[in-house]
Amino acid sequence: MENPKPSRRDTIRALWREKRSVTIVYLLLRTSVVLVMLAQIFNRNFENVFLCILTLILFTMPSLLERKLDIDLPNTLEIIILLFIYAAEILGEIGAYYVTYPYWDTVLHTLNGFLCAAIGFSLLDILNRNARVRFHLSPLYLALVSFCFSMTVGVCWEFFECLMDHFFFFDMQKDAVVHSIGTILLDPTGGNQPVVLRNITDLIVVQADGTQTPLGLGGYLDIGLLDTMEDLFVNFVGALLFSVIGFFYVRNRGRGRFARRFIPVANEHAPAELPPHPAGNNDATN
Repeated sequence: MENPKPSRRDTIRALWREKRSVTIVYLLLRTSVVLVMLAQIFNRNFENVFLCILTLILFTMPSLLERKLDIDLPNTLEIIILLFIYAAEILGEIGAYYVTYPYWDTVLHTLNGFLCAAIGFSLLDILNRNARVRFHLSPLYLALVSFCFSMTVGVCWEFFECLMDHFFFFDMQKDAVVHSIGTILLDPTGGNQPVVLRNITDLIVVQADGTQTPLGLGGYLDIGLLDTMEDLFVNFVGALLFSVIGFFYVRNRGRGRFARRFIPVANEHAPAELPPHPAGNNDATN
């Protein structure tokens, strides 16, 4: 006889017992976003209203992934994801923290590298723990794949920023002011010898109608390159940090308390042992 399906009230009570801290953080952040959205509606800033709606949708993604993939997200990881979304969309974009605090973007990209490595690691680790899978991956391989997964996500995000800047001039890849450049475009012979300009103090932009505009920035304007390289570097640092943590987590057979806070696990429903293979034991290399 099948067990009766738990009622909605029982489900909410169980969720409150198991994920009380996550629920509190979720409700506080959601309330804050709703208040910000009402203020943006009052100010008729509908672009920020869209960001608020997007944030509310993103807040539901962790629980949705838990249900759809039948996994359990550790409370620490879920709280960090919620805070990351809020910090990026509400504080970063609407609150202009990206401009007010120069290292805000750097911190978020580092955290993004860490989180994406955790997600990439868990995807394979869940497969590795499945009793029905007839191969097992080494800790080093899992760490390498999680690192590569995180870096791939970081590169794809930089592609997205570049496209938005190129077609819509959003300046997502923040510009930087530099005082020295080297370029082969100024080589008077038309060759491949870079000409170096040092101690640049200003840049004058000449438009097609002859208008000349001194930018007054104190140097030459780098268009996004340094920002992109910095974002990828800190993503590299975050991904590498988690990959090392994940390596020792698997090597010690999941006994690391710290790593367990960031690694989703599958809800076990399958039997622990494999059924006998009909053709005998023909397993591949374990």
